[in-house]
This record gives sequence, structure tokens and C-alpha cells, in this order.
Amino acid sequence: MGRWPGSVYREGVEPDPRFTFANERTFLAWLRTSLALVVAGVAVDVLAESGDADADGYRPLAAALIVLGMAASGAAFTRWMANERAMRRQEPLPGLGLGTVLAGGIGVIALGLVLLILL
Repeated sequence: MGRWPGSVYREGVEPDPRFTFANERTFLAWLRTSLALVVAGVAVDVLAESGDADADGYRPLAAALIVLGMAASGAAFTRWMANERAMRRQEPLPGLGLGTVLAGGIGVIALGLVLLILL
């Protein structure tokens, strides 16, 4: 019985298990981040609905948090595969990629929330 996804494991040499486990822990950390973003989006929407504030102003920010969470989840798997493939081929690991998009997105959403709270 082979490992999944087979395309990752068909090439190169087996890396040191410590590196494979570290890659898996990083993958799980990205999943925790994506789950936190989705939960934060739901929380923003629920809190806006339950308060006196105009919920329509918060909806786009809640949706943006959920979309960022979805993107982080998808990118986590893609990043895990790219890292595993690079280790098996004994190539340099890929760059940060979505991490910068995620950081920028969270910054923009945080700024939007601050503006909504203050105005």
C-alpha cells in the first residue's frame, strides 16, 4: 500500500524523518491558523449581529477572514507537498509565498475593524 499523494513520494530519496515530521508540524500549524481565521470571521459576524452596530459594515470583514482561512487551508497542503518534494529531491525549500499574503490580508482586515470600531 502506497502513501498519498503518490506524486510526492515517487521521486527522490527518503529524507531524514525529523525533517518530514517538522514539515508535518508546519502543515498542522497552517491548519490551526486557517481554522482560527474562519472562527474569527464567524465571531465578527455573530458579534456584529448581536450588537447595536450596523452589521452590514462588518460583513465584508467577516467574509474576508473566512476567505483568508480557506486560502490558508488550501495553501497549507500545497506548501506541505512542495516542501516534501524539495526535501526528497535535495533542492532548496520554496519561499514564504502565501505567508506574506496572509500577513498583509490580516493587517488590512485589522485596519478595517479598527476603523469600524472607531467610526
